[in-house]
Amino acid sequence: MNDPREQRFWGCRPEIWAGLLILGTTALRVWFVQSGQLDLVQDEAQYWDWSRTPQLSYFTKGPLIAYIISAGSWLFGDTALGVRAGAIAGSFASQCILYVGIAGLWNRPRLGLLTLVVLNTTIFFMASGILMTTDSPLMVCWWAALFALYEAGRRPERLWPFVVMGVALALGTWGKYMMLAFSGTAILYGLLLLRRMQAGSLFWKRLFVTLLAGSFVGLMPILLWNVGNDFAGFKHVAHLGGMAGKGSGQWLRFDRFPEYFGSQFGLLMPWWFCFCVYGAWGVLTRLFGSHARAAKATEALEYRQVALLAVGFWPVWGFFAVWCFHTKVHPNWSAVSYASGMILAAVIWDRIWRELSGRTWKVWLWPVIGAAFFAVFLVHDRLPIPWRLEGKVPFTETSFALENPALHLKGWSDLGREIDELRRTRFDDPDNVFLFGDHYDVTSALSFFVPGQQRAFCATTGRRLNQYDLWPGPDYPVGAGAIFVRKGFDKGTLPEVPLLFDKIEGMNYQSTHGGRPARRFTIFLCYGYKGEWPPMVSTEY
Repeated sequence: MNDPREQRFWGCRPEIWAGLLILGTTALRVWFVQSGQLDLVQDEAQYWDWSRTPQLSYFTKGPLIAYIISAGSWLFGDTALGVRAGAIAGSFASQCILYVGIAGLWNRPRLGLLTLVVLNTTIFFMASGILMTTDSPLMVCWWAALFALYEAGRRPERLWPFVVMGVALALGTWGKYMMLAFSGTAILYGLLLLRRMQAGSLFWKRLFVTLLAGSFVGLMPILLWNVGNDFAGFKHVAHLGGMAGKGSGQWLRFDRFPEYFGSQFGLLMPWWFCFCVYGAWGVLTRLFGSHARAAKATEALEYRQVALLAVGFWPVWGFFAVWCFHTKVHPNWSAVSYASGMILAAVIWDRIWRELSGRTWKVWLWPVIGAAFFAVFLVHDRLPIPWRLEGKVPFTETSFALENPALHLKGWSDLGREIDELRRTRFDDPDNVFLFGDHYDVTSALSFFVPGQQRAFCATTGRRLNQYDLWPGPDYPVGAGAIFVRKGFDKGTLPEVPLLFDKIEGMNYQSTHGGRPARRFTIFLCYGYKGEWPPMVSTEY
C-alpha cells in the first residue's frame, strides 16, 4: 500500500474491516430472513420435509442438508429461520475460512479482504447465504479442503491439514456428490508441485490415504441407501447429467451453450466473471511459463498459489463448459470452481487498483453498490416494481406477459393459509383431509406452509420420480377428503386423479405476498376418497 490515501482508507488492520464485513453481512442475512420478504423456495421446503424423516441418504442428495436443517429447526422451530439458519451459518463459516486462508496461510490480508467484498457482491453467494440449498455446505467444505490442501503441500509433516481435508471431503460428499471432484483437484495439484520438486513421498502417501478415507466415509451411507432403494439416487444423477435416459443419445448440440455461459455471468455478476476468467487465464498461462499480460496480472501470487487456483478453477469449470454441448447444465453445477474464481477476480481487481495507484478507488465502489441494489430490487416487497406486465405488441395481435422472476418464489405462505381455510370450511371432517400436489415442489410447499405441517403427498403420474415416491402414500379411510394443488390458472386435473374420488371441484387462486399479486394456482377440492393410492410407475429419474 504505497499510496497514502489508500493507506488511510484501508487502515493498518484489514482484519478489523474483514471482521466487520463478516459480522455485518451475517446480521443482514438474519434480518432479511426474519423480515419474511421471501418465502422458502421449493427445494428448501423439500429438504425440510426430508429432515423430518432421518435417513442415510435421499433421492437426489446425501444426508447432510437434512441433518443441518434438523439442527436449525431444533434451535429455532419449523420456521423460515430454522430452515435457513444453516445457510446463514454456512455463509459466516465460508467467509471466515476464506479470510483466514488468504490472510493467514497466504499472508495476504489485503487480498483476503478484497475477496470477501467480491464474494458478498455475487448473486451466487447472496443466494447461498440465505437459501438453504446444498451449495451452502458444499462451498464451506470445498474452501476448507482447498486451503488444507495448500497447507498440506507446504508442510506435509503436519497432520492437521490432512485431517481437515479428509473431514471436509467426507462431509462435503454427504452434502453434494460434486465434492468427489475434489480428489481429482488434489491429485492435479500434487502433480503441479511435483513438477517443481515440491511434493515428496510423505505428501503423496498422506494425500492418498486422506482422499481414500474421506471418499469412503462420504460415499458409504449414500451407497447403502442406494442399494436399498434400487440405486434411485445414482440413476437420477445419470439421467440429469445426460448419461442415461432420453438425453443420452444426442452427444453434440449447440443450443445449450449460450444459456449456460449467460448463467455464469449472472451468478458472479458480469464484471466479477470477466475478472475471474481473466485471472484464471493468467494463472494457467503462468504455469506454462508465459509472460503474457494476463500472466503478469497474477505475478503477485506464488507458484503454489497459482497452481492451487488453476486446478481449483479450470477442471470443473472447463468440464461443464464442454458438457453443456451434450446436455442441459444447471448454472450452479460449476459452483465449486468459483471457490477459486472469486479469489482470482479479487487478484485482478487488486492489480488494477494498484496500477491506478488508488486514485480512482471510488469508481470500484459502484460494482459493489450495483450488485447490492440488483439483489434488493429482485426481492424487496415495497419497491414500486411491476410484478407482471401484460399487453399486446404495438401494431400486431401478439400478446405478451412479463413477470418479475421473484413472483415464482412468493405466494406459498398465502396459499398455505388459503388451503387451511378451505380444509376447515369446505369439508365436514377437516381432520380427515389430506393434501397432495402434482410435483415435488408443490408437495413440499404444502407440507411446510399449511398450518399443522402435516406431510403432503405427490400425485403418481406424468412426471419424474422423486423422494415422495419412496415414502408410503396416504393412509386415509374410504370417504376421506383431499385438496389437490397445481401451479398456474385453469389447470386441468391429472387423468388418474378423478378415478380416486367420487367428486372434484376446481377453482383458480391468485396468491398474494405483502399485499401484491404473487404466484397463481389451481386448487381442486376432492370428496369421497376411494381408499386406494396408485403405485408409481415411471422410468424417468
